[in-house]
Amino acid sequence: MGRFIVILLGLAGLALYYFSNQEVNPFSGEREFNAISISQASELGAQSYAQILQQERPNVLCLDRCQSEVARDVVSEVRVIGERLQRAAVEYERDLLDAGWDFTPVSEDFAWTYNVIQSDQPNAFCLPGGYVAVYTGILDVTGNFDGQVTLADLEDPDKLAVVMGHEIGHAMAHHGAKRMSQSQLAQLGMAAVSVGVGDMDPGQRQMVLGAMGVAAQGGMMAFSRQHETEADRIGLELLVRACYDPREAPELWERMGSLGGGQRPPEWMSTHPASETRAQNFRDWMPEYIEMYEANCGPLR
Repeated sequence: MGRFIVILLGLAGLALYYFSNQEVNPFSGEREFNAISISQASELGAQSYAQILQQERPNVLCLDRCQSEVARDVVSEVRVIGERLQRAAVEYERDLLDAGWDFTPVSEDFAWTYNVIQSDQPNAFCLPGGYVAVYTGILDVTGNFDGQVTLADLEDPDKLAVVMGHEIGHAMAHHGAKRMSQSQLAQLGMAAVSVGVGDMDPGQRQMVLGAMGVAAQGGMMAFSRQHETEADRIGLELLVRACYDPREAPELWERMGSLGGGQRPPEWMSTHPASETRAQNFRDWMPEYIEMYEANCGPLR
């Protein structure tokens, strides 16, 4: 009986911790758990960004000086896209506040920074605080998709704007802080149960903790997929506010799905939705955002 009392007390403490750290997510309309403040997350983002730039220093384009005119042009285009999306983010948060949402906006106070890293990795990120990096490996995917990275890949910037908007969406919605908070909550829950089953037979104890670990991991994966979908939607909003063509988004995710021969784990075992799912989401959302684009930016050709 004592064992269950310990577990119940631990779970009660976790519930109190969980419900004491709720915040409104204006992008979903839901109240969500987040135990990490905006300032803490931004500080962690700044520290991580500095470490990444230091580790990648020889590969960061135009960090101390531009290696070539091509490097200068690539960095310039990335920064132009970033600044347009940044202005869209500030505008979007102001509109949400005007609509009555009770939340703390972040875009206006972020220390927006944009860098390009020479790497075959097809990736980009935006850390809390507005610290953005684009890897040159993504430029072919968002450009001509011919297996080579050249300036021609930047002639049509819309797909790169899709990628950068998605990454900025993560930072606006505090996804990094929320994932850290959920991980911390799961660890505390495991600790509470571990104490409660401390006097169990070792085999049974291992079985209980193993089952809890699998359940926690599955929950974290589902949570991460939800964040990816939300960042896609926020990014699409930024895209049309910045007057980039939203119709490029589905094809981008089809291209991403074809990388590596298209081999991916089942969606339920992944931290990201399947590329096919993401492409279809964009198609489902498209009529609303084409209408928004044409109202703000003029007819699409």
